[in-house]
Amino acid sequence: MKTAKPARPVPPTPVELDRVIHERLRLGILSALAVNSALTFNELKKLLNTTDGNLSVHARKLEEAQYIHCEKSFAGRMPRTEYRMTAAGRRALERYLDEMESLIQATRKK
Repeated sequence: MKTAKPARPVPPTPVELDRVIHERLRLGILSALAVNSALTFNELKKLLNTTDGNLSVHARKLEEAQYIHCEKSFAGRMPRTEYRMTAAGRRALERYLDEMESLIQATRKK
């Protein structure tokens, strides 16, 4: 008769991670805005090494969640899009980072 293998320890279930933030590019956008009062579309695009379309889609998701605010204007004849993190976005990022830190610490204890 075979003996059963001991069950692997199961890490504690973290608080549900914010799916809006838990995406690489959206986390990058929020992280960049957390340390800069505002960034233009082109600054974010260069910083995150992404395409116009990709940045637009992910920025829109963050706008819909009210985590960032987008302001469109003109600099001379050139359109300018500038992003700022909202208070709700800052709180959501802090919560997300706290949850990730808890998960990391719980994993390291094993």
